[in-house]
Amino acid sequence: MSYETILIDKAKGVTTVTLNRPDKRNAMSPRLHEEMSDALRDLAVDDETQVLVITGAGESFCAGQDLKRYFHDIRDDPRARAQARQNSHDWRYRLLHPFPKPTIAMVNGYCFGGAFTVVSSCDIAVAADEAVFGLSEINFGHIPGGMVAKIVTDSMIPKQALYYILTGRQFDGATAARIGFATMSVPLAELKDTVDGIAADLRAKDPLALTACKEAFKSVDLRRLSAEESLAWLTAKSDQLIRKQSQRGEIDGIQGFLDKKYRPGFGPAPRENA
Repeated sequence: MSYETILIDKAKGVTTVTLNRPDKRNAMSPRLHEEMSDALRDLAVDDETQVLVITGAGESFCAGQDLKRYFHDIRDDPRARAQARQNSHDWRYRLLHPFPKPTIAMVNGYCFGGAFTVVSSCDIAVAADEAVFGLSEINFGHIPGGMVAKIVTDSMIPKQALYYILTGRQFDGATAARIGFATMSVPLAELKDTVDGIAADLRAKDPLALTACKEAFKSVDLRRLSAEESLAWLTAKSDQLIRKQSQRGEIDGIQGFLDKKYRPGFGPAPRENA
């Protein structure tokens, strides 16, 4: 489909999806939700996409839901409301959270409300020091709905999460990293280079192993499994990975180490297609 609210750029195995409503601070409309759902389904099986980066056009990452388009304009249309809600949840959680390739949120500016789900669903979140975060729902008499309250509870230091939920106060990228919501923060001028460097590191790794690592971390909540259950699940996942690597003719990383071709602590095993 032809996209109106997002831009897609592919270069050297890295696909960047840019939320492209800069005049609305990239707020998420029903149309944007529909387009992101479609794009992520395509990119999940796209051989050119080895790493996925999500960012925003202009000075904003995403201002959350478009209060007019998403809430007000379709409030009397149950069908449109249900479809928008489904697409909204589908791409930000059902598609992005378990996306089969590494994902990076490049938070370049304003990040509010529902945008927190986008950041949380990505594997790595790099924020500009100057980025502005906020859970502003309390300011219009609401709660952080959808999955927002859950993901900040899961990813932030609990007392910090509740503080920002109750006050609606803003915080910067450095604070986001300190309280566990972002992986790291860097000056805005260094943001793209930092993300490019991380993406290059990820591209050098075995893609099958990257997917398996994501599944081990995200598909099963190991914190709630017993030691025995975790051991059984992770052993099965490890055996499955070895079988897939063998079927694809991947280089045996352990044998490569024994043959002194590389040192795992200093970089990945050499790959023919890296």
